[in-house]
Amino acid sequence: MIRRLFGTGRVPVWLYLPAALGVALIVLPPVGLILRTPWDTFVEQVTSEASRQALVLSLQTAAVSTLLCIVLGVPMAVTFARHDGVLTRVLRSLVLLPLVLPPVVGGIALLYTFGRLGLVGEHLRTAGVDIAFTTTAVILAQTFVALPFLVISVEGSLRVAGTRYEEVAATLGAGPSRTLWRVTLPLIVPSLLAGVVLSFARAMGEFGATVTFAGNAPGITQTAPLAIYVAEIDDPQAAIPLSLVLVAVSLIVVVAVHTRRSSRTGQGAL
Repeated sequence: MIRRLFGTGRVPVWLYLPAALGVALIVLPPVGLILRTPWDTFVEQVTSEASRQALVLSLQTAAVSTLLCIVLGVPMAVTFARHDGVLTRVLRSLVLLPLVLPPVVGGIALLYTFGRLGLVGEHLRTAGVDIAFTTTAVILAQTFVALPFLVISVEGSLRVAGTRYEEVAATLGAGPSRTLWRVTLPLIVPSLLAGVVLSFARAMGEFGATVTFAGNAPGITQTAPLAIYVAEIDDPQAAIPLSLVLVAVSLIVVVAVHTRRSSRTGQGAL
């Protein structure tokens, strides 16, 4: 029965206890959220004006930031995968910094870069462009935290694929650009899709950098996580339905990525 549920494999028996505790630590909080959900008013609260406004804004900004991640992240990943010099390593470390940087610190950094008195923002303000505390600021904050996920996914795939197919294409007369579009990118489509999904999910869940750099204006910068935070302060029960929606979105993302990777593993085994 156990083999049927978990599959085959041999591990020390004592590992099951800490493994079970780890699973419980992750699984129990969402279960507690489900058990505490006011199902009688769930639909009403999720479809309220404030909730719909926050969800729509989150979906729109996350979609735009994911597109930016693709446009900026794929070229970075290709460059990092095909070069291994000191400068490349330093730049890669800086690009991956948002993975470990506290989101609030990232928001402050964005504020002092693109804010009205920021490094770039003061020049933009002279031209009549203000970014901080606008919807554009939300998109920049989401892109800042989500971009490393796409870069890691695509770069890892490129390194695994190697350069042998590109070298063959070059010997057949294909130029660098043609090789990129006809050989390199088709090889990494599964990893690119996984990176896109992860980036979108990270953008949807962004809170710290957004509230610091973009503020919390309903309909303008108040995304779903910010709306949940405000609801939690005023009425904790009112924050549960929208929180459950984001849990469902995150679960869909995890299942989609895991299923794709499992299918790739199975194809590789064949």
